[in-house]
Amino acid sequence: MLLTPPVPELCAKRPKHWQLNGHWYFYTADEPDFQEVNEQGETVGQRVNWLEARNWCRRYCMDSISIETEDEWVMVKQNITDRGILYLWSSGRLCDFKGCDTREDLKPLKVNGWFWSGTNVKMAPTNAVPRSKTTGKSWVEQPWSPTGHTGAPQPDNAEYDINKTSEPCLGLLNGIYNDGVKWHDIACYHTKPTFCEDSEALLNYAREVNRIEGLGLTID
Repeated sequence: MLLTPPVPELCAKRPKHWQLNGHWYFYTADEPDFQEVNEQGETVGQRVNWLEARNWCRRYCMDSISIETEDEWVMVKQNITDRGILYLWSSGRLCDFKGCDTREDLKPLKVNGWFWSGTNVKMAPTNAVPRSKTTGKSWVEQPWSPTGHTGAPQPDNAEYDINKTSEPCLGLLNGIYNDGVKWHDIACYHTKPTFCEDSEALLNYAREVNRIEGLGLTID
């Protein structure tokens, strides 16, 4: 499956559930387009794999959330905690593609090879607490979990030892390992909902299409 391009008409009416620093967000499980009825007759959020989650968001000029600042991490944690969400996808991804293993700046990949695919921004080393890019101060806590399936700090690529499936996608788990809301490396085929976040690149693309094709949309 390839990345889905934005649909200007959907971008103009994208869900706007809450805002932080000029970016709008929504939780896919709250939107009818991403809901289903389970066996008990209850309306619940659909769960999809990591790429499908990104593509859901991208149609609306958004992407799965990229947690680049501590303020954003606090906001995400609060939303997950208050709503009792067990798990979500983020846009976080390990650079395990062809050529990544030869880049000196990414070695070792487990530590230096993670990035936010929604914004193409490299993450801080996984063995260090992230620092603010504006103030240089460390975040209050390490967002990567200190434990997981094997009991080892994340990322641990634990599923590879079970069935030879790598764990190159970043999920947000809520207390599944009695660790609170933390980052975990997960195999991308697992299914979860996601938080969608405005993508400036996709919004600008849709605005240009709107201008060129004279669609008459308001994409703000």
